[in-house]
Amino acid sequence: MVNEFYKLNNQETELVLKAPLLVCILIAGADDQIERKEIKKAIAVTQEKQLKSKSRLTECYRLMAEDFEDKLKVLIQGFPPRATDRNPAIVKELSQLSAILKKIEPSLAREFYKSLREIAHKVAQSSGGLLGLNSIGAEEAKFITLPMIDEPV
Repeated sequence: MVNEFYKLNNQETELVLKAPLLVCILIAGADDQIERKEIKKAIAVTQEKQLKSKSRLTECYRLMAEDFEDKLKVLIQGFPPRATDRNPAIVKELSQLSAILKKIEPSLAREFYKSLREIAHKVAQSSGGLLGLNSIGAEEAKFITLPMIDEPV
């Protein structure tokens, strides 16, 4: 794991590792339908980050990418099936990252935050639209900037 994350307790570390999954579920399921292509895009983004990253988050990406789809399915089952019930629970969980990111080195916190936003954006774009145009729906647009997480400074 990233050395900076050793400053975190087990619960905080677990949330950091779970955050990409939560972002995927939030964005993919914002319109009440978690589509297979959205899950595949989240897996691809995480694997790409693991393989191409030269950052301090490489090990973190490796841990996230391990059994990503299985972890995602298990996590989805733990949430209510309807977006109106599921999204507030995910938003509440993700909002806890604001305090956690303040505990780690600022540049690493910014990099992690940026990677979560990238996952959100790519998952949102994967959901369709005509020829990729207008592929981000209104429900996804509400969450795509991850307003529940304070941007690290």
